[in-house]
Amino acid sequence: MDDAEVIEHFFGVYLLYSTNSKYKGRTYIGYTVDPRRRLKQHNAGKEHNGARKTSNKGPWIMVLIIHGFLNSTSALRFEWAWQHPDISRRLKHVPKKKSRQKPFEYCLLVLTEMLKVGPWCRLPLTIRWLDYEFFTEYCSYISAPMHMPVSCGKVISQKVKKTHTEGINKMETLEESSIFCSICSLYLEKKELVSCIKPDCLLVAHLICLADIFCKNGMILPIEGTCPVCNTNVLWGDLIRKKVGCYGNIKEVSSSDDDYT
Repeated sequence: MDDAEVIEHFFGVYLLYSTNSKYKGRTYIGYTVDPRRRLKQHNAGKEHNGARKTSNKGPWIMVLIIHGFLNSTSALRFEWAWQHPDISRRLKHVPKKKSRQKPFEYCLLVLTEMLKVGPWCRLPLTIRWLDYEFFTEYCSYISAPMHMPVSCGKVISQKVKKTHTEGINKMETLEESSIFCSICSLYLEKKELVSCIKPDCLLVAHLICLADIFCKNGMILPIEGTCPVCNTNVLWGDLIRKKVGCYGNIKEVSSSDDDYT
């Protein structure tokens, strides 16, 4: 718990828990690109960009965060459905909250059901507990697909910059090997290529070629696979996020409910 994991291109949906004696047990679901900053805002109040629903009801602790979304659009849709399971068309099968059921436990129930249905069940998400006491008590409440790791520890959102030397070496490698796809051996332009997440791996391939290798049992969207060059097991979402500009033209979520359900 002492060493925080640094993650670049961070898009997360979090769950807050109030420790205020008057409001203890209340929860709040939100979206953030910076968990530490967002928690400070919630505890500072709406005058400091905190949410109206959390203002003056803290102190709040950020218990859980789901991250690994490819962009803000995907994360915001997940946030909306988690907040509104009663009207989301993807969660019609989720039972309504029972009168004696704790709000926090119901949030975990809804989360588990969300991770079982599309499109969320196919995303390279990570379920991260940020509070060890909650992790030990409630970890068993969440059931996630095998490709989604469940972890416990702090996280820091920041842009991780490569060193100048690493950048030069990578560009030199691409200059030498990016002409032909490592899989189909056909001509490959740099704007079309996808490479392995390991800096020293020489894989360069067409996105479609690599997707064909990763897809199994008639899958439409790959989830994970093994790099054909270095044999590293990687999540498809990590490869896509590494491909600069792949989602550059996707628009942000509009205000229409249809976009979220």
